[in-house]
Amino acid sequence: MTGTIDVAAERAATPGSSKVAHLNNAGAALPSTATVETMVDHLRFESERGGYEAADAVADRLATIRSTAARLLGADDGDVVLTGSDTQSWTKAIWGFALGGGVGRGDRLVVDRIAYDSHYLGLLQVGELTGATIEAVQSTEDGTVDLDGLASVLGSGRVALVALTHIGTHRGLINPVEEAGAACRRAGVPFFLDACQSVGQIPVSVGRIGCDVATATGRKWLRGPRGTGLLFVRGEFADRLRPPGIGWSSALWEDADHYRLREGADRFLDFEVPVAAHLGLGVAIDHALTLGLDAIAGRVGYLGEQLREHLLDIPGVVVHDGGTRRSGIVTFTIANRAPATVAGSVSALGINVSVSEAPWARLDMTPPNPTSVVRASPHYYNDEVELDRLVDAVRMMATA
Repeated sequence: MTGTIDVAAERAATPGSSKVAHLNNAGAALPSTATVETMVDHLRFESERGGYEAADAVADRLATIRSTAARLLGADDGDVVLTGSDTQSWTKAIWGFALGGGVGRGDRLVVDRIAYDSHYLGLLQVGELTGATIEAVQSTEDGTVDLDGLASVLGSGRVALVALTHIGTHRGLINPVEEAGAACRRAGVPFFLDACQSVGQIPVSVGRIGCDVATATGRKWLRGPRGTGLLFVRGEFADRLRPPGIGWSSALWEDADHYRLREGADRFLDFEVPVAAHLGLGVAIDHALTLGLDAIAGRVGYLGEQLREHLLDIPGVVVHDGGTRRSGIVTFTIANRAPATVAGSVSALGINVSVSEAPWARLDMTPPNPTSVVRASPHYYNDEVELDRLVDAVRMMATA
């Protein structure tokens, strides 16, 4: 099954796919030749023309990338800025909210149990300095956020914000974020969305979801370069945020004693950015939009379910994703085999996977749930032969 995606053409345009079976796209995907060449060309241009001058020459293109990034997220133009990573986006937003007076002593910061470490750590730090506390909404039996539990928390007062994860980094379920967003809107509580593992893998519409903030990265499912990220802040909500680390690109110095933050998401702009990386991200976003997120989601979802089915046929292998909706992230363990050992063994065969450990998601990765799992994450340019190679390697280890 390929859907509307020409897998052979995508593999031909992805040199790395001929060298390794790259099933670690939830970590960092293989970039296309076009993305790499765009970055290299600009670096050469900088070396010949000068950094400032080269940036000025592509200023219109950089502005266009912001617009296409907004289209990718279903956001209004101007409500999305490029950042250095999902974590940087999250730090800008959460501290902007705290410094803007959105978090006070005795307030509750509500999360789901599949929260990622950098997001949760940011909340811990905010709570440490403001006197707010963190409260985790329970999960249902299949691992997704309990919407009834969320509604109960929202109805009990003193909730400063809700921060939920669209797709967990350590298990492949997809949370019902549109329903959660509707609940937050009814309660009048700001909603922050971790879309790090969903943007580029499945369609994401911040308008339908109803979040006030969303963060994402370029290096994963978008197939962009490392050191790039996306931050969405809803226009009206941005006025409530006072981000740390401002400069002339994000604020205006009005006189010796006063400054004024720029309007909307522009208050999160950085002056010094890796222009070549941003241009590469733009190529990657354009390609995702050209292929279509529905087609990408169909292909990735198909490969993920195929891999789960094959792994479940192997005695001693347990798949841990859960959820009624699942993504291309497939997590599993082999009886009596440490996940790190499994990852190392398949790496020796030219197959890239990763390992998710408890420090990445401590609320969920606690007994009786596993504290360490192998994570395989196929993308649309992967093929069934690569899945078979992984399954055969796992079968050999499970039956040895």
